[in-house]
Amino acid sequence: MENSGKIERSAGILMHISSLPSPFGIGTFGKTAYEFVDFVAQARHRYWQVLPLGPTTYGDSPYQSYSAFAGNPYFVDLEMLTDDGILDRNIYEDIDWGSGDYVDYEKVYNNRFTVLHEAYKNYRQKLSESRVKLAAGLPEYKKFDNFNKTNAYWLDDYALFMALKWHFNQKSWQDWDEDIKFRTQKGMQKYKELLADEIGFWKFVQYEFDKQWKKLKEYANENNVDIIGDIPIYMGLDSSDVWADAGEFLLDENLTPVKVAGVPPDAFSELGQKWGNPLYDWNKMEANGFRWWRARMAHSAELYDVIRIDHFIGIVKYYTIPADMPDARQGSYEQGPGQKLLDVINEAIGDKKIIAEDLGVSLPEVDVILRENNYPSMKVLEFAFGGDRKNPHLPYNYSDNCVVYGGTHDNETLMGYFTEHNEWELGYAFDYLDTRDRARMVDNVFRAAYSSVACLAIFTVQDILKLGNEARMNMPSSFGNNWKWRMRAGSLNNDRLNEMRYLASVFGRES
Repeated sequence: MENSGKIERSAGILMHISSLPSPFGIGTFGKTAYEFVDFVAQARHRYWQVLPLGPTTYGDSPYQSYSAFAGNPYFVDLEMLTDDGILDRNIYEDIDWGSGDYVDYEKVYNNRFTVLHEAYKNYRQKLSESRVKLAAGLPEYKKFDNFNKTNAYWLDDYALFMALKWHFNQKSWQDWDEDIKFRTQKGMQKYKELLADEIGFWKFVQYEFDKQWKKLKEYANENNVDIIGDIPIYMGLDSSDVWADAGEFLLDENLTPVKVAGVPPDAFSELGQKWGNPLYDWNKMEANGFRWWRARMAHSAELYDVIRIDHFIGIVKYYTIPADMPDARQGSYEQGPGQKLLDVINEAIGDKKIIAEDLGVSLPEVDVILRENNYPSMKVLEFAFGGDRKNPHLPYNYSDNCVVYGGTHDNETLMGYFTEHNEWELGYAFDYLDTRDRARMVDNVFRAAYSSVACLAIFTVQDILKLGNEARMNMPSSFGNNWKWRMRAGSLNNDRLNEMRYLASVFGRES
């Protein structure tokens, strides 16, 4: 079944929610998110791309989440809870959330859940009062009740999982007591009763996330801005999905992975990348009609207009690494489900579109399956200037069904790339971009992308602001200093707006 949703010629901006300005130490779905939508719309761009929105685990990477379905509690805007009458402003106004330039995840973690618990206490009181007044409940109670019922297929397990995480002092589910680690009937009943109030709290947080995100997305769509979401191909081992659906993954009798996911040595790392994610049991998934994937993609289609599948290559052919190996050099490739899974994905998402992140190892099988499904591939201009004239990332080698980026969240910023590499490394870039002025090279990369035949051109906010590598979002294979960058309020001024509107206009990408 071919995906029919081809992307028309257009442009977009990549900005993760965490990078938005806000008073709460991290970006939220509040006022500045709406202002960013206004900027994208006024720049005559069609798309706002975000990174994965799931709740993050240790290390704060949006690509390692506790759930394939849940949203990040950090993004729930506290001022909107105040406007809804369930949170007193005094509770959060004097909290030290950290500086404005980078996310201090420790401060956010230590304070946010205390504040959200206060909101839940007040909300629960409102629900209690509504039940007294009307047996059927007031409209707000009905909305919350309907949300819980509609999303029970993932929400019940997720809320119990998070309540258990806090009960067991954040230990991985593999270190929980055996009755609940193995989800025995007695253990499940015991903890559902013991942690009933905390389970309710986690459901409330997801209700608020869903309500605020969908309101923001509706505003974007009304202003002719579509949302590109991003989903990691794999789940983290310490996630509600692996715990609740262990049979869908390649685990031994003790629920421990035998082989794990990653990628072989490449330009990013000579040791490769051992991600450590458990691998899917594709045979079992196929036998049940890819039930989990069908639900995941249908849920993603509710949240986004376009879905970028990270590490799309893994659906066609995936890299396996023995779990006891220290790095990724000893791995091997195995065949993935390919078109069988993509038929399910195409059906589940309806008229929504897919972007396939096919970076890394070039596999002919992937090229074929992209063409057969009409999925656009990805090109990155930072990968284009090594001197090979057949490099697929050079604009004159593009087909129109591709998405071109200056750089992604995993790359240096463009300004960092052009200022921190030496003249020998940049020799071909000087020639191709027709300048040796490193400041102008960033502008010329924009023009190379926007003028290309690619159906969609996307640049990060950091590159629009011409920031150096101090604004880099992530450095693969490193730990401790990633996912922290935040934009300063007022950075996207009229000069930036006019520059982006000009590019969209001149190169036929206006929305």
